[in-house]
Amino acid sequence: MFGVAWSPDGARLASAGYDATVRVWDAASGQHLLTCQGHADAVWDVAWSPDGARLASASTDGTVRVWDATSGTQLLAYKRHNYAVYKVAWAPDGRRLASAGYDGTVRMWDVASGKQLLTCQGHTSTVRGVAWAPDGARLASASEDKTIRVWDTANGKSLLVCQGHADAVWGVAWVPDLLPLNSAGRGQALGSAARLASASEDKTVRIWDAASGKHLLTCKGHEYAVYGVAWAPEGRRLASAGHDGTARIWDGISGKQLLACQGHTFIVSGVAWAPDGRRLASAGHDGTVRVWWVG
Repeated sequence: MFGVAWSPDGARLASAGYDATVRVWDAASGQHLLTCQGHADAVWDVAWSPDGARLASASTDGTVRVWDATSGTQLLAYKRHNYAVYKVAWAPDGRRLASAGYDGTVRMWDVASGKQLLTCQGHTSTVRGVAWAPDGARLASASEDKTIRVWDTANGKSLLVCQGHADAVWGVAWVPDLLPLNSAGRGQALGSAARLASASEDKTVRIWDAASGKHLLTCKGHEYAVYGVAWAPEGRRLASAGHDGTARIWDGISGKQLLACQGHTFIVSGVAWAPDGRRLASAGHDGTVRVWWVG
């Protein structure tokens, strides 16, 4: 498996596979519920729409596809990237999709019509990751050119470049708008998402100020490349996916490693948090999706 995603209600998991399929699973029992077929090559990523009704997938066949999450019916296929598409992400409003490709571009699509809205150009190599800011006004992308870029989703203009990784960057994620509950039991508002996390072949996870591009923190512990990164819903913990076959959890404030989830027998390429923040799913090249209790 290359990628994994939770449904918004936490009841189902979707996985992206080398066998050119997207599969849906019952998150409690592990039962296989559905297979979405139509891609002509490996599927690298899968994402649920905010309403839980649709799935989007990205494939080596150069397409982004949208599926009905109940029936598995293909609803749309977008093909404007040159060669493989590695990542796909829904806008918070559920009306737009962003995709990242081998051609070095980030593209934005209208979900209803399939029309391409924007092309974000500036990376000098393959783009491996893309993520929307919670406000929907910005996109972040991760590239093999060793940089993370932030884009204006209204016009595709590059707003910021984060530099510091020593090798290709494979994953990027925005922190949610709230930090954990404080002593008074209330969330601490950050305003618009203030931090980005990135995963790199240089074996590190890094955290950045999303307004200035300043490097804030480095998390070290993986033995080899890091391929994916995801913030927990409360905005404090981070999960990462590694070539060393582990999924690791970090404190996003101190950089301290909190847990190492071991069980996969090969590369872990994707991680995703359940909406309750108590479970973590990981996708492995050993052909399995695993769910870990981390709450």
